[in-house]
Amino acid sequence: MEGRRRRYVAVVGGAKASRPELARAREVGRALGEAGAVVVCGGLGGVMEAACRGAHEAGGLTVGLLAGRERGEANRHVDVALPTGLGEARNALVVAAVDAVVAVGGEYGTLAEIALALKAGIPVVGLGTWDLVRHGVADTGIVVADDPVEAAALALGLDRSGTLSRARRRKLAGGEG
Repeated sequence: MEGRRRRYVAVVGGAKASRPELARAREVGRALGEAGAVVVCGGLGGVMEAACRGAHEAGGLTVGLLAGRERGEANRHVDVALPTGLGEARNALVVAAVDAVVAVGGEYGTLAEIALALKAGIPVVGLGTWDLVRHGVADTGIVVADDPVEAAALALGLDRSGTLSRARRRKLAGGEG
C-alpha cells in the first residue's frame, strides 16, 4: 500500500453465526489483511472474531471497538482494543471509523450497521446478509458479493458513490490494476 493511505474496512455480522458464516468472515478478514487493510469490528465473538482471526493470520492489523469498558472483553485476535462503554451504540463508531463495510450474515445489530453506513454514504458489501426492500422495491444500496475474496476486493475498491474505480474493475476482471 506504499504511496497510498491504508484502507479501514469494518467486517460486521452476528456474535452468534453459523459455521459457513464464520468461515466466510475468516476468509474476508484474511483477504483484507493480505491487502494491507485495517480490519475494524465490534471486537467480540462470532463474525467479528472470525474476521479478526483471518486478518491476524495474514499479518493484518485488527481494531475492536468494544461495547463495554474492559479491554479484556476483546477476542484474542484483536490487536487494538478500544473500550467505549456505549453498548450497541458503539455500532455508530464502528461505521464512522471505516472506508467500507462488509456484512457477513448478521442479526439486527448488523442491520443497524448497514443502515448507518448507507446513511453516511459509506459503501456496504454484503455476503449472505440482509436484503433491503423499500416500498416493495429492492434497494440496491448493498453491493452483493459471491464469495469472501470478492467481498474484500469490492470493499477495497468501492468509493463513496458505491462505484468501483476503473483500475479496480480491471483488476477484478483479471486484468492489470
